[in-house]
Amino acid sequence: MDNLTHSLVGALLGQAGLKKKTGLAMPALIVGANLPDVDAACFLWLEGIEHVGFRRGITHGPIAWVLLPLILAGLLWGYDRWQAGRGKRPEGRLPVSFKWLYLLSFIGCLTHPALDWLNTYGIRLLEPFSSQWFYGDTLFIIDVWLWALMGFATWLSLRRERQGGNSTRPARIAIAVVLAYIGGNWLISEYRRDMARLHEPYPVAAIASPRPLAFWQREIIAKIEDGRWISTDWSGANLGFGYRDTSADRCRNPSARDISSGGSQARAFLFWSRAPFAERAPDGSIVLRDARFYDPRARARFSVALPDVKCQPLSSSSP
Repeated sequence: MDNLTHSLVGALLGQAGLKKKTGLAMPALIVGANLPDVDAACFLWLEGIEHVGFRRGITHGPIAWVLLPLILAGLLWGYDRWQAGRGKRPEGRLPVSFKWLYLLSFIGCLTHPALDWLNTYGIRLLEPFSSQWFYGDTLFIIDVWLWALMGFATWLSLRRERQGGNSTRPARIAIAVVLAYIGGNWLISEYRRDMARLHEPYPVAAIASPRPLAFWQREIIAKIEDGRWISTDWSGANLGFGYRDTSADRCRNPSARDISSGGSQARAFLFWSRAPFAERAPDGSIVLRDARFYDPRARARFSVALPDVKCQPLSSSSP
């Protein structure tokens, strides 16, 4: 998910009562909820599409869940001591407990992979012990309804706190509503995917991809028996209608030798890709794409060109 969503989750947990456990609790929760995204630094040394094969991996796995909060807790504890030594520690700050700083940083950090699992991009939850990708197919990567709900609840909680009222109640209600919203969206995705398998063309695999804004809708990305990926926007009508199939622009899957010509870019793409296919480029060569991100706005960011590989037209029987 986006970093605003992660930050609001950390803020809500603090307003629900956890910020009273220790001084600097809110930074521990909010920064902790964003910690795994330190892997964004890979843009400094990786080129092209290589970042998709690196991100949501080692910093989102079990070892990072333990070590990253430990580093954050140490920095916050040291910062408090530094302020105290210089006589600049705020008088209203609660005493700082390293134990609680670590626990709150740990809780915040755990919310990050839990949220990232919820979309179709994927996450390697067990890295470095396993490089398997996991997909929740539950929420779009940016959910404005979550922004509105959690943002309003955080504002209301802070407002009540300033007025001397019950500030934890709005945050706790919002957390419960968020969990119910996530659960409802998961059920929608499960239902849509199951229904897709029961309708023509009877796909062998189906992805229920949440849509932006219209959280109740899903784009069904289906793999049919001949290996092609087709898709449709489906809100509950007969799934047999409305599929988009651009086979005229598709190519046969490249061989391992052809893929090797794309170097580290192609290897990283295929490691990350969940629904890969080959498409004809204007010059007759191949471009590797992923059916999850076939929108024209996403093509450039989620594709790899194989300029030395010629497109072999995809026949109706070709995989």
